[in-house]
Amino acid sequence: MPADAKLIAHKPKNLSMREAAAIPLAGITAYEGLVRAGTSAGQKVLVHGGSGGVGHLALQIANHMDAEVFATGRAGEQAQLMEKLGATAIDFTSESVEDYVAKYTQGAGFDVVYDSVGGENLKNSMDAAALNGQIATTVSLLELDLSTAHFKGLSLHVVFMLIPMIHNFKREEHGQILAELAKIAEAGALVPVVDPKTFDLSQAGDAHAHLASGQAIGKVVVNVI
Repeated sequence: MPADAKLIAHKPKNLSMREAAAIPLAGITAYEGLVRAGTSAGQKVLVHGGSGGVGHLALQIANHMDAEVFATGRAGEQAQLMEKLGATAIDFTSESVEDYVAKYTQGAGFDVVYDSVGGENLKNSMDAAALNGQIATTVSLLELDLSTAHFKGLSLHVVFMLIPMIHNFKREEHGQILAELAKIAEAGALVPVVDPKTFDLSQAGDAHAHLASGQAIGKVVVNVI
């Protein structure tokens, strides 16, 4: 089946095929959330899950937007990756939301919170956000008390990148975003991290299990050739 030209863009010239394959779903998701949240230069941006597939791209894109970027993860390899990609790493297992909000924002909160963890973590995102702050999330399938969002005047942006394909709605925006991501990558500001474990198509189940284990770093790529 031929590809829809509205949904594609040229591969970044400086990336391998495996690296380029890691961009579309996660990259569009990261970019859309940051743009819809109005991310701009000088803002303090917090990325939850900063070493994950979406998170590690979101923190790089936020850096490219000249924001001051912070990211949550675990100490060790995850923290090292987030620091390498330009974020101040926060160990969520040892620092409470109240603690790191006080430490990095003097208690004011973050202007933008990109929550690639979602679910129950949305409560942490609301607690971490500044007054009239912006939250972008990729996982909002839960019932949640929005009282904090009300009293802080927060805006919530839910990112579900499949909408253009499912509903035939503004499909051309995917191609436009991918073209913009290619420019960012070719400028040296976006390098997708590909998990070192390799899988072929017959091992797709193993690849999914590795991703679900929480031990994967960046994106898990399956070789189809």
